[in-house]
Amino acid sequence: MKTYPRSFSHIGLSVTDLDAAVKFYTEVMGWYLIMSPTTISEDDSAIGVMCTDVFGAGWDSFRIAHLSTGDRVGVEIFEFKNAEKPENNFEYWKTSVFHFCVQDPDVEGLAAKIVAAGGKQRMPVREYFPGEKPYRMVYMEDPFGNILEIYSHSYELTYSAGAYQ
Repeated sequence: MKTYPRSFSHIGLSVTDLDAAVKFYTEVMGWYLIMSPTTISEDDSAIGVMCTDVFGAGWDSFRIAHLSTGDRVGVEIFEFKNAEKPENNFEYWKTSVFHFCVQDPDVEGLAAKIVAAGGKQRMPVREYFPGEKPYRMVYMEDPFGNILEIYSHSYELTYSAGAYQ
């Protein structure tokens, strides 16, 4: 069977305050709310059994909301009981998903909007190819400690050798 490139479906984010996260991601990032915050309980329902398969027995309940980006990528946001923000949320050397990236031609504007909403800018906006190509990027944090990056241009353009030559 031939291998082909799979599409990206969704990412799951854990936060300490689901309602605040939904507000941030809909108002600051402009994402669509697909399913409002809902409580999922450990029970014999199809979703309850599925979550027990994932988390193991004893998870009790959690809250979840579903959002979608402008290009149809799903974002599941979870608030678990006893949710806590890690002391060091940028352990990039450990195996994990340590950031996700969004694209906006106004990198500086979106960065300022994220900071105004309680997030952090982790670095200055930088150019990938100063004087050659107009590609910019910056690492940020949402108000809950999740690391996100902003690109000015698409991933393919940023890394393709022939773009803007």
